[in-house]
Order: sequence, then C-alpha cells, then structure tokens
Amino acid sequence: MTETKTTSAPAEATLAGRTALITGGASGIGLACAKKLSAQGATVTVADLNAQLANEVAQSLGGKAWAVDLSDTKALEELSLDTDILINNAGVQRVAPIHEFDPEAWRLIHRLMLESPFLLIRAVLPGMYQRGYGRIINLSSVHGLRASPFKSAYVSAKHGLEGLSKVTALEGAEHGVTSNCVNPGYVRTALVEKQIADQAKLHGIAPAEVVEKIMLTEAAVKRLVEPEEVASLVAWLAQDEAGMVTGASYTMDGGWSAR
Repeated sequence: MTETKTTSAPAEATLAGRTALITGGASGIGLACAKKLSAQGATVTVADLNAQLANEVAQSLGGKAWAVDLSDTKALEELSLDTDILINNAGVQRVAPIHEFDPEAWRLIHRLMLESPFLLIRAVLPGMYQRGYGRIINLSSVHGLRASPFKSAYVSAKHGLEGLSKVTALEGAEHGVTSNCVNPGYVRTALVEKQIADQAKLHGIAPAEVVEKIMLTEAAVKRLVEPEEVASLVAWLAQDEAGMVTGASYTMDGGWSAR
C-alpha cells in the first residue's frame, strides 16, 4: 500500500493572502506585530521613519519597507493605499507639566498619533470598501481611557484616536470593515525606557523606582506588558473570525482600568 502525503498551509497561516501595513513597524510593538502577522501568512509592509531598520525587518519577513515621516501630514493627504489590514502604531512621548509643555512637541504628537492615523485610514478605506473587507487596528493605550499627569499631549491624542476608531467602525460596518483600539498599559519598549529618566526628574525619585512607583502603581498585575502579548491581540483582531468585533477598545493593562 502506498502512503499518500498531503500538504497544507501551516496551522497558523490564518492570514494567508492578506496584506498588512504597520506603522512604526521596525521596533517595539510594531515589530512584534509585523512578526506575528507575517508568521500567520500576511504580507507585511513595514512603515517607519528609520529606513534602514524598516528595510532590514521587511527583508527578514519577506515583506516590503516604506520609509516615511508620518508627522509630515501634508504629504499624506493625497495618498491612496491598498491593504487589507492597517495597524496604526507609530508614536512618541513627551513628559512635562502643561504650563511648561512645548507647543511644537504638542503639535508633533497630535500630527503623528491622531492626524496621521486619520489620513492613513482615509487612504485605505476606498480599497477596503471596494473589496468588502478591511481591518483597522489602532494602537491606543490605557491613556486613551484614563489620564496621568504630565502627559497632556499623549493622553489627548489617544482619546482622540478612540473617537476616530469608533466613527470608522460605524462608517465601515456596511462595507465589511472593522475598526478597533488596543489599549495596553506600559509595554517593555524603547518608548517606555526613554520615559524613565523624565519621570524620575518630574517625581523627584530615582530612575530605578519609576517602574514600580509610577508606571505600575495602578496595575493589579505588577509587570510591564510584553510587545508579543500586544501583537497576539492585534493578530486576533485582524482575523476573519473577529468580524463582529468593531468599535471596541481592548485593554491589556494588568487591571489598571478596572479601578
């Protein structure tokens, strides 16, 4: 008797045939998302300000690189983009009291983290509507739902992103397009590492105390979120099986927002 062998796609290839655009995709949460979606079969485009890193990541994943300054929003206004999945992840942080907050830093954060997602969503929706399918996943934050001192620009931008995501969900529903936010607490990334010295100075404590006394004080689970944990949730929201999930905000904050 001859044994017949069959071949099939890997069990994880649930995004086979899909394309995904990930902003800030060369590091941190974006990199974890790019790796996760690629492992599940998606062809990823890594959009990042750092052209060299974007190319390296894209090559390692068999994807594409897009070197872009997303804070240059004027250049994004006439874009037309073709992708099945859009992950708005790029972001920066500035920490200062409102009365000392640099106005240009405020504007930069809002351009990058609110205006840019709007323009990218605007650019991908026509193609998604035409195909009758799309997944828009916005990397928000627990700070899209809660406030902390010294983060007026970041908190207000993330709150705005929450509203944008919900409006996108309502408009996209009849076209097969979902839009959701993912809301992690502090994630083990370079963005968080860079905050530690600033937070120590503002609160008058040693840098070694910042994670425990400032970053994790509201969380019930006393550790940082790992980028791969966020990527797993993002990947699920990108699936066909998440088609009834839209207009939602998924917290991954160790219980912070339960208070």
